[in-house]
Amino acid sequence: MGGQESLQLRRLKDFQPLGRLTDDQLVLLASRAERRTHGPGQRVMERGVRDGLDFFLISGKVELESVDGRKTVIEAETEKALNPIARLQPRMYDVTAVKPCEFLVIEQEVLNQMLRSAPVAQVEMDSGDGGADESEEHHLLMEFYAELRSNQLKLPSVPDVAWKVRRVVDREDSTALDVAKAVSADPAMAAKLVRSCNSPLYRGFSDVRNVREAVVRLGMRTTRQLVTVFAMREVFKTRRASLQKEMEQLWRHSREVAALCWVLADHATRIDPEEALLAGLLHDIGIVPVLVQAEHHVNLFADEKNLQHAMSELRADVGCAVLENWQFPKAFIESARHAEDWSYECRESAPQLVDVVIVAQLHSMIGSSQNAGLPAFDQVPAWRRLGELDLNASRSLQLLSEARERVDEVQKLLSIR
Repeated sequence: MGGQESLQLRRLKDFQPLGRLTDDQLVLLASRAERRTHGPGQRVMERGVRDGLDFFLISGKVELESVDGRKTVIEAETEKALNPIARLQPRMYDVTAVKPCEFLVIEQEVLNQMLRSAPVAQVEMDSGDGGADESEEHHLLMEFYAELRSNQLKLPSVPDVAWKVRRVVDREDSTALDVAKAVSADPAMAAKLVRSCNSPLYRGFSDVRNVREAVVRLGMRTTRQLVTVFAMREVFKTRRASLQKEMEQLWRHSREVAALCWVLADHATRIDPEEALLAGLLHDIGIVPVLVQAEHHVNLFADEKNLQHAMSELRADVGCAVLENWQFPKAFIESARHAEDWSYECRESAPQLVDVVIVAQLHSMIGSSQNAGLPAFDQVPAWRRLGELDLNASRSLQLLSEARERVDEVQKLLSIR
């Protein structure tokens, strides 16, 4: 093997997961791959496309732009460039060349086949103490990620009643009666809506007796949000009891964050509380498909560390894919992507949904096992942005303490069955 070829192999091994392949596999892979070049300003990938390809950046610099307008720059031979660029499909980003770029383009199915046959001994572990068992787990984990990358991930569907109500509300000529009919097509949902309207959060001088009265009192926009909120409970399900425990924990956490979002939006912003409630409920929706996919890898995820790693690694990208698939507005997608990004700073001057979700997340983790790693309030841009509306550290905690009853009321609302 000549010097130049050896150099090429060493370069290929820098990429993940190509480093798991043998030299022979890399030579074969290189022969089946395509080299592509792009000049500055040329589009490399388009958001929403499913092309079944992995792009490895060999040289140059690219800019990734997400649906919420955020931009990220990746330069060759940096840590961010070690993995395929914008690997999830459908593509989550528009990718444009900033400098002249060269890519190694590989069919995902070809790469996945090679990864499945790669020797376990090739796997590099974070810790060398576990021996063959840990290597096997790492091998299976890489296979799990390969399934996600190659579109074998099944995204959940929005429950039918939520779609129908959304379509009716979005029509300009819709009336409260039209919305009530759409809700009433699902008797269980109709009952939930009436009960929610008679809850302390929305109760008027008298109880409502039917769905139409509930829609009139709530308004069509709030009705749409609440129907979606109630419908989401059906999404947080998996068939395996061990994984359902994780799903139930996820639902409880999402419900807590949603309740905090409602209170923060109501007290500290001009954002619609029901919209904030829904954004909080969906901030970790990306974990749901991961748990569903994990049903097929029971042995792998018997180890809690593997499951937690997968959920942490994939929650943001998969969550954005789910919400895009559900045609949710950009603000919800932005909230899901940056819910745990304490340093994220929104471009708009006024507080946004993402700010409320980040601050609610921060509050939900206080006193938990994650408390030690949390930043100070004044180090979080989202908190400072809410601070423009007279929310400071002590006031923030005081507000939620005073509003505990309201938080509990929202929690009860989300528990309506």
